[in-house]
Amino acid sequence: MGTGRVALHHLLLLLLSAVLLLGTPAEGLVRVALKKLPVAENRLVTGEDAQSLLAQRHGLVFSDQPPEKSHIVALKNHLNAQYYGEVGIGTPPQNFTVIFDTGSSDLWVPSSKCYFSIACYLHQSYRGSRSGTYKKKAKPVAIHYGTGAIAGHLSQDNVQVGGVVVKNQDFIEATLEPSITFMVAKFDGILGLGFKEISAGGTEPVWYNMVSQGLVGSPVFSFWFNRHAGEGTGGEIVFGGIDPKHHKGSHTYVPVAKKGYWQFDMGDVLIGGNSTGVCKSGCAAIADSGTSLLTGPTAIITEINHKIGAPGIVSQACKVVVSQFGRWILDLLLKKTKPKNICALVGLCPFGGPHGVSSSAGIRSVVEDEVGTSDGILMCKACQLAVQWSWNQLAQNNTQESVLQHISELCDHLPSPMGESIVDCKKVKSMPDVAFSIGGKQFVLKPEQYILKIGEGDATQCISGFAAMDVPPPRGPIWILGDIFMGAYHTVFDYGNMKVGFAEAA
Repeated sequence: MGTGRVALHHLLLLLLSAVLLLGTPAEGLVRVALKKLPVAENRLVTGEDAQSLLAQRHGLVFSDQPPEKSHIVALKNHLNAQYYGEVGIGTPPQNFTVIFDTGSSDLWVPSSKCYFSIACYLHQSYRGSRSGTYKKKAKPVAIHYGTGAIAGHLSQDNVQVGGVVVKNQDFIEATLEPSITFMVAKFDGILGLGFKEISAGGTEPVWYNMVSQGLVGSPVFSFWFNRHAGEGTGGEIVFGGIDPKHHKGSHTYVPVAKKGYWQFDMGDVLIGGNSTGVCKSGCAAIADSGTSLLTGPTAIITEINHKIGAPGIVSQACKVVVSQFGRWILDLLLKKTKPKNICALVGLCPFGGPHGVSSSAGIRSVVEDEVGTSDGILMCKACQLAVQWSWNQLAQNNTQESVLQHISELCDHLPSPMGESIVDCKKVKSMPDVAFSIGGKQFVLKPEQYILKIGEGDATQCISGFAAMDVPPPRGPIWILGDIFMGAYHTVFDYGNMKVGFAEAA
């Protein structure tokens, strides 16, 4: 979460319902039972600040029976958009609500010494003086998110997760939470399940210590999300193994390509069974429980949202590129010019990418007259999108006229920055499947799986589960397979063998 993931704001109408706790787990497994909580009024989040999605003002959870003494932690599910639950810190334990986030690796909660942030007064605060196992460390730490940040210092104490106690765990006491994201959120903090390579505090993550202290039967944890909001238990995180009742068939595993996130190599992306060509040579992807939606590069997300009828913003820069440079771009592609060089050749990008302005003053003057801006980076980005779209269309043997018409239409569907895309609920059944190739197998998302429905009856709104996010090198470009994907496919994080596995969720 502290690595550039971007929050997508605005969503969700909340309802209230009862939920049941799961039963006692098998020996050697630590289960995190996920409770479902339809909610009443909310704003959706995805990306770096996916936890903002939990910016609910009110939310109640009811249970018809007390929790059993077992390795179970009840978590809330807000309209299939975010899952979070409870941990205890200290002796006796002080309870906190946290997001279990595979996209970060630090544990942090508000500190009782947080005096100047309203967020700290609205959430549970940790008090070291009340714990018999507290140890002072005091090293300053700061974490920056896409729409906010926290700062504080390291402390050490015992941490209870799902009925097991992790001893001498380093964590961050947040003494500053300036973002409104944290002020309105229902969660208190974050428990990261990523690799220690991305730890802002430079500490051993909770999961590492669960393994090294022999608290789990196997160095594996798995996620199951119930995507039927309001229907029974919300889902389950199992630390130490896999529950076979949560998946159908066997898992397809891919190796961890780069430690930090749970990152792996992904193949082609298909819309309605047709290849987009965007990842034929491979793309980087991560499985991220802390991101609500599914994010990817702007070019392909625009294609997807265009196919499913999701509106976007009309980009004048994009329109200018198509009208003024479209045929030039096509001619260069047909002459086998490398796509990555074309925008520099037409004078809209410097060689090396959109991190400067073009040296072609003549072309820039035309652009400025049309767009009313001297933003070379904006024009460069629009050109790169047009090149990629054109290349994909030509690969399908489309005519030049149809290519130009298609990319002009795509200019009207560019995703709005930091905004959701509302689609017509009546058209959901006719929308195409979207598939992702992982480990040689296609993992298909059907419309009912990638569209979030908010509200009931005539007031129902449908929101696209695809959001654009361009992560710059060296970490990007990268796809983030968040709760939209993990809800459809039971996900295994195999720390012992450094691999990630997916199977159809039961």
